Amino acid sequence: MKKATSLSELGITDDISKAFFRPIQSAAPPSPSKRRTKVSVIGAGNVGMAIAQTILTQDLVDELALVDAKPDKLRGEMLDLQHAAAFLPRTRIFADTDYAITASSDLCIITAGARQIPGESRLDLLQRNLDLFRIIVPPLAKYSPEALLLVVSNPVDVLTYIAWKLSGFPPNRVIGSGTNLDSSRFRFLLADHLEVNAQDVQAYMVGEHGDSSVALWSSISVGGVPVLGSLERHQIEYEEGVLEKIRKAVVESAYEVIQLKGYTSWAIGYSVASLARSLLRDQRRIHPVSLLAKGFYGIDEEKEVFLSLPAQLGRGGVLGVASVHLTEEEAKRLRCSADTLWEIQQKLGI
Repeated sequence: MKKATSLSELGITDDISKAFFRPIQSAAPPSPSKRRTKVSVIGAGNVGMAIAQTILTQDLVDELALVDAKPDKLRGEMLDLQHAAAFLPRTRIFADTDYAITASSDLCIITAGARQIPGESRLDLLQRNLDLFRIIVPPLAKYSPEALLLVVSNPVDVLTYIAWKLSGFPPNRVIGSGTNLDSSRFRFLLADHLEVNAQDVQAYMVGEHGDSSVALWSSISVGGVPVLGSLERHQIEYEEGVLEKIRKAVVESAYEVIQLKGYTSWAIGYSVASLARSLLRDQRRIHPVSLLAKGFYGIDEEKEVFLSLPAQLGRGGVLGVASVHLTEEEAKRLRCSADTLWEIQQKLGI
């Protein structure tokens, strides 16, 4: 891909820098231990560019590489971001259709994916995404063998499993964005109703990303106060049906955005940027992300499925899974999702 126009191409030599800066005598070379942080985003669509833009504005990386199959669209997005250099932290931005540009990435974020065709079955869609991931994942693993893989493409749980299989990476280094955004929507809905800041609400959605996600009601707290326990102490009645309505409202909120504007982008951009921050800066924060869930909450050890569970994230990827209490009904629904995903994965032939 053609690079952005440089001053040297316009006839200005590199010697011009000498007119602006006087060299320091006997200066020591840069420290060999100095390291630059690099993130690659695969897919320059609405989601990929929202993620890239949010990562840039939050000053999370030194280098950002963009990869997409459409060279003109890709170059346009790269130039658009580069032209904002005066308003952003200093980040080198590259773009190419060649995966070699992702070499030595610390984190590779996959947003590319095939969209469902009307009348197409879920299995057919997955098969097309499997074919696409066969093109994407092996080069990423080749050029950045020590990287973390973060899958955002949907259906995220199965595609994270596919990325794990194709990369050959250990499971702790392959993560799906999972229900991190679902949980944010959940927290917003509760915070809006209670008129508090969403950052003071602790609430998790776990399990399969989508319609069958599980709301962990017993884990909800506001300012450290358990919500259900507080309701019971104040003898405020609530019904299971009401709780289920709230869960469905969280799930349907994404569909509402898609119906109104055609796609979701900004929320997933902030969600993935928060995951990138926790991973790259070794913050060890807890996020509900899609991870290899076999052996947790009664999920069969033989079923290699990825589901969202509250996980501690750091530079090594998934560092551990929080021991969150699940009711028997919640655990049952989690195992049901695992069974469904495992059945689908068995048909992919990977």
